[in-house]
Amino acid sequence: MKQISYPIAALSLAVLCGAAVPVNSSAPKEGHKKVAPTFAKDVAPIIYGKCAPCHHAGEVAPFTLTSYQDARAKAPTLAAAAKQKYMPPWQAITHGQFQNERTLTAEQIEVLDDWAKAGAPSGDLSKAPKAPTYTPGWAMGQPDFVGRPSQSYTLSAEGADEYRCFVIPTNYSEDKYVTGVELRPGNRLVVHHVLVYLDKSGVARKRDGEGGKPGYSSFGGPGFLPVGSLGGWAPGLQPETLPSGDGLLLPKGADIVLQVHYHKNGKQETDLTQIGLQFAKQPVDKHVRWESLDNELISIPAGDSHYELTADLDLPTPITLLDVIPHMHLLGHDMTVTATLPDGTKKELIHVDPYDFNWQTRYTYKQPVHLPKGTHLAMVAHYDNSSANPHNPFNPPKKVMFGEQTTNEMCFAFFSYTFDTEHLQKGVTVADYEGLEAHHARLTIAKIFDHFDTNHDGFLDQGELAEVIDFFQSAIENPGKKKTDPKFAAAYLIGVYGKTEKGKLTRTEFQKMTREMK
Repeated sequence: MKQISYPIAALSLAVLCGAAVPVNSSAPKEGHKKVAPTFAKDVAPIIYGKCAPCHHAGEVAPFTLTSYQDARAKAPTLAAAAKQKYMPPWQAITHGQFQNERTLTAEQIEVLDDWAKAGAPSGDLSKAPKAPTYTPGWAMGQPDFVGRPSQSYTLSAEGADEYRCFVIPTNYSEDKYVTGVELRPGNRLVVHHVLVYLDKSGVARKRDGEGGKPGYSSFGGPGFLPVGSLGGWAPGLQPETLPSGDGLLLPKGADIVLQVHYHKNGKQETDLTQIGLQFAKQPVDKHVRWESLDNELISIPAGDSHYELTADLDLPTPITLLDVIPHMHLLGHDMTVTATLPDGTKKELIHVDPYDFNWQTRYTYKQPVHLPKGTHLAMVAHYDNSSANPHNPFNPPKKVMFGEQTTNEMCFAFFSYTFDTEHLQKGVTVADYEGLEAHHARLTIAKIFDHFDTNHDGFLDQGELAEVIDFFQSAIENPGKKKTDPKFAAAYLIGVYGKTEKGKLTRTEFQKMTREMK
């Protein structure tokens, strides 16, 4: 509506003014001519503040914008991208509540357009603001710890996506708290995303080097039960820096495991992805954790241009949100997450429209958001699986389901948070079984049970359990592994866990099964 109503309003105003003011055919006075903006005075503050953070050497953008010469060469492109609101990449509709907001005002967009039309004049460059400088290689500054695989990984030209886990020992003899995390993909042409897990079991270290290659293959999870996470990376995500007094826990002796999702591009490529960490220099009082609102029960019919998914969660304890990261794939169109407080007050935590898979963003709040116990979190997301979607990977469209491949779909709103009741400096901690992750896991299992209990008798029979197994086995496509017969697996699992009623699983038995198989 904004793109339609603004021109109509402007045209109406022009007509009214034209009707009220006598026509003057004489040329406007010199003093009323619009002065063309210059780089030094008008454009440099915009470019250096909004564009250069991504448009500098070694970053994700395809060209640099750290000088007048850089900007002059791209003046028409900058103007067009700004007018179309394609750049800077910022998908959130809500404005003013995020510290890393990259939007341009209408006045700034007009400045870039007028400057390009005027031929990109320089102005007095001696009076231009100083160009920003960046630490080579690390946007957050030199890390205290830099981890990388022992050698580069070579990716074949063709075939299915690969999930490769790379093990990085830390060998610290004491727990450490991390206040800054930056992931640097070695080859952005093929790195789809990176997830960072922490392993104390030694399982990942034993598997490292499987098949005579660096790391090991692991579809879905990392192949072990993590003791924590240090977040992740996807196109567009900037380094994570935590507020004073907050920290991500890196347990002593833990191995960092980078799970890199590779999407092949038709050429043989190599990659050496790195992680940089900054450690807390001041006492940490809050342990930062990760959780998500999510829905894995995805099955988008071909041609459906407005497929809707929902998810919700009631908070069992008061928490403080630090940021939120919406995550979908190529069909994702929009996502909204709201919080309804116990007193009925509603807060919009994030609203992205349109969603862009190629520019995923960590939306960090200017002021952390306090949510009391009993707050209801709700997510609504929409997908466009029609031929009108230019990002649709299939032509003609076909049914798309949940899965790990780029051409599958996902529905997550990740967020990092702290427990309001936890105060590490006072010795007050929150146990894992009391935490949000355990509560969320129980709700997710219950949701899966209800979805596949198609006859609503409160049990999963062999056929229904086979549907569960088939759904998630199809989602985690591993071309190198033979699939298990879902009916055979269902019969076996019911035989092991089904103790209440012959040939069936109760909700409690299904929960026990999934917990022990995790």
